[in-house]
This record gives sequence, structure tokens and C-alpha cells, in this order.
Amino acid sequence: MMSKTYHVFVYGTLRQHEVNCRLLKESKCHSRQCWTYGVLYNTGYGYPAMTQGMTSRVYGELYDITTEQLNRLDSLEGYAGKGQINHYDRITQTVYTDNSTVETFVYVFTSSQITNLEKIKFGDWKCHRYLNKDEILYFAYGSCMDSERFHRSGVKDQFALVAGCGIVKNYSLAYSRKSHDGGRADIIESNQWVEGKVYQIKNKTLDYLYKREGVYMNIYRPAFVDVIIDGVWYNDVLTFLVIDKEKETAPPEQYAAEILRGAKSFVSDRYYKKLKDDLSNQFSMKLNEEEI
Repeated sequence: MMSKTYHVFVYGTLRQHEVNCRLLKESKCHSRQCWTYGVLYNTGYGYPAMTQGMTSRVYGELYDITTEQLNRLDSLEGYAGKGQINHYDRITQTVYTDNSTVETFVYVFTSSQITNLEKIKFGDWKCHRYLNKDEILYFAYGSCMDSERFHRSGVKDQFALVAGCGIVKNYSLAYSRKSHDGGRADIIESNQWVEGKVYQIKNKTLDYLYKREGVYMNIYRPAFVDVIIDGVWYNDVLTFLVIDKEKETAPPEQYAAEILRGAKSFVSDRYYKKLKDDLSNQFSMKLNEEEI
């Protein structure tokens, strides 16, 4: 008899590379950049807690699990059952991925449990864990591959250390941010890959990136992906993802030229051709190679 399968949304120590991720090692992961409505708090004990709410988002990962695995998670989260005295309650809530919506189990605190707890910035436990480092690896896949605006903004020295060409698997480039003059780049989960420039930056550079990426205006959010550089895996590398994704829109020619200029002679020939072909096939854009 086949074991029943459940969906579960995890947002803290059960996420990839976190301390309890072994409990989901054999589980199928549907999404590493999904979200649900709620508020995320730092308990102060090395793990976060989410409460229900409709005004903000909590980011995490979506898995399929068996009954046996669900029992293990219940034990970890201190859930004894409905109507019992629980550390976390287990509820069912809608989770949003780049491609679908799913009703799934989520472990939450009650409102009475979060008195005096600190809210976690950006609703992402990995941001809480990794954004306070002195040095950070940053994966740029769009116009930040091009150094021209760094020069104009007087921050070129902050992006002088380049770790190499990074490859991010199971994502694809999409122009899913609609601006006043056209689309802006994003990466969405898929069965493809994205290449970009990996910088080694100081923590002080985050403010420039937040302003440039519209983080303070809730346009992009900091997120973390695994990156391959010269065959070596680097876990939890910073990047920026569009928060409210829309149908793809043709990017302005100047913006597309920035992406191609930054990618040229840096990413693989195969990926550079893919960038150009996608602009041509999707949006009928023919950029002058001399302008790149």
C-alpha cells in the first residue's frame, strides 16, 4: 500500500542547507522561492516562527512528504494534534510558487506567542542568517553584470572583486518586472539555467544594491540561490528577485544592451546566444552588436 503524500511549506531550519534539512533529504522539492501570507519572527533560539496575517509575506520552500516524515516534522515542531497544547500549530494555507498555487501544511505560532519577538526583515530566514556577513557573494544576472553604471555612480571599487561566472540551475531569465518603459530582468524557477557575474562585495555595498534594485520600494527582494563557479558549488549566494511577477514585457533597448554588454565574453557562448535569441524570438528585438 502506497504511503499518503502531503505538501508542506518550510521557512526556517528545515530549508536547504539549514540545520534540520536532513529531515527532508529524501523529499521532492517543488519550489525553493515560494511564499505564503504571514509574518516571520526571530524566536531568539536559532529558529524562526511564523504567524498568520494578510499584510506581508513569508518566503520558504515547498516539499512533498510522506506520513512518516510528517510525523517527524510534528515531533520537531512540538505539534501533538488539534486541540492539544502545541508549540507550533499545524494549519493548511495557500502557498504561491512561480508557476502555481498549492494548499499545504504550515507550522505557525499563535499571536499570543510572539510578544516582544523581533520581526525578520524581508520575511526570509536566510536573509536574517546571511545578510549581516562582512563579505557576501552576489550573483548578478541582469544589468548589474555591466560595470558602466557602477562607474557613473562612483561605486566601481565596491564591485572590483569578481569571483567568476556563476551558473544557477533550475531557473530561467524572465522580464517579469513591468516598469514604465518596459520589462526588467528576473529569474524564475524552471528546468533551465541562468549564468551571471558573481561579485565578492562588502556589507556596506548592500545599501547601493537595495536602492538600485528597488528593495526599499518592494520591487525586488534579496534572496539566496546555489551557484556553480568553475565546477565548485557555493551555497546561499545573494541575488535579487522580483516580488510581484507579471507577464513578460519587452525590455528597453538600452537595458537589454546593458545585459548583453555585461554578459559578452564572460558567460558561456551558449548562454550568450540564448540571451540574444530570447530577445529576438520573444520580443523581435535586434540589437546592434556594435552598441554592445
